[in-house]
Amino acid sequence: MAAVVKEPLYFDRSIGESEIESAGFEALQKVRPQWDKATVKSKVLSGGITNKLVCFYEDGKFGEDTIVIRVYGQKTDLIIDRDSEKKNMIILSKEDICPPLYAVFENALMYGFASGQVLNEKTVRDDHIANLVARELVKLQLVRSAKGTDGSQPQSELFDKLDDWISKMPDHFDDPVKQEKFSKHIKPRSVLQSEAAVLKEHLRAMECPIVYAHNDLLVGNVIYNEKADKVTFIDHEYGMFNYQPYDIGNHFCEFAGVEEVDYSLYPDKEYQMGWLRSYLQAWNQANRKSTDIPQSELETFYVYVNKCALTAHFFWGVWAIIQAKYSTIDFDYLEYGVIRFTEYFRRKEEFLSLEVPRK
Repeated sequence: MAAVVKEPLYFDRSIGESEIESAGFEALQKVRPQWDKATVKSKVLSGGITNKLVCFYEDGKFGEDTIVIRVYGQKTDLIIDRDSEKKNMIILSKEDICPPLYAVFENALMYGFASGQVLNEKTVRDDHIANLVARELVKLQLVRSAKGTDGSQPQSELFDKLDDWISKMPDHFDDPVKQEKFSKHIKPRSVLQSEAAVLKEHLRAMECPIVYAHNDLLVGNVIYNEKADKVTFIDHEYGMFNYQPYDIGNHFCEFAGVEEVDYSLYPDKEYQMGWLRSYLQAWNQANRKSTDIPQSELETFYVYVNKCALTAHFFWGVWAIIQAKYSTIDFDYLEYGVIRFTEYFRRKEEFLSLEVPRK
C-alpha cells in the first residue's frame, strides 16, 4: 500500500554551510512541532560526496523518527536538475520507495531518514540482500515507466545529460598540481564527445524498455533494514528516464567502492548471470509474464548490462571532473575521475565487442 505523504513545506531562504544545524532546528518547529526541543539532537552524516548532510532526532530515538537536511554542494546545479529531484522524491515517497520529503529550501531539502545498514562491498553480494535490491529496482523502474510527463512514451535522458556535462567540463585548473594531472590523464573535450557518440550508438541499438532509473546505485545509497527485511534506495538527485539495464550496470561498477576503488571486485559473468536471472524473474512477475527466463534472453541482457556499465564509468568520469573544479567537499574528485576514465578505456574494447546471441 502506498504511503500517505503530505506536500512539503517551502522555506524562502538559502542555508549557509555554517548554519545547517540552526536552520534545521528552526524548520523542525513546523515539520515536527510535537518534538521536545530540549531533547532534539543533531548529527553530521558522512559519506556524501555531492552534498552536506545533518540529521535530527529526539534523544535516544535515532533511527526511529529521524530527519535529514541536505544542503546542495557548491555549483551542483550545473549537473543536477533540482526541480526534477523534488518532483521525483514526492512521487516515489507516495509509493513507499523513498523517504518522504518534508521541506524545501532554496538550496537544501529536508526529508526522512532511511533506517538500517548501509551496504558495503561485502553485504552487497549477500544473496538475500541482492535479491531484495533486484526486486526494489523493478519496483522503482515501474513507478514511472509507462509514460513520460506529457503522456508520451519516455525517451532516455542519458546522453542529453552527458552531452550537457561534457560541455560544462573545465578546460584547465588553476592549481598547478591538479592541472598537471588533468592534462596528463584526461582526454580533450573533442575526444570525449566522440566517445559519447560511440556509446550512444551502442545503447540506442539495445532492444530494451526505457524506464525510470535511480542512476546512482552505489553501495552507500542502498540501505538494508534487517528488521523489516527491506532495502531502500536513497539520494535520488540523479533520477531520470534511462535504459532498463543502466542501473544494473552502474550498480555492478559500484561493487568496487568509492573511497578505495578496487575493480577486481567487479562481478564476473557467473555472478552477474545469477543476479540478472533474479532480476528478470522479478521484472516478468511484476509484468505478469513467465518467470522461466530463456538462456538467450539472459545472455542478451548480460551484454546490455555490461555496455551500460562501461557507459557508467564514462558518465561518472565526466561528473568527477566538473566536481573537481567546483566542489568544496573534502574528496579527491580529480583522482576519482582519472580512476573512472582509466577503467573505461581499459574495458572499452572488451565490453563494446560483446554481441547478443543470434536468433
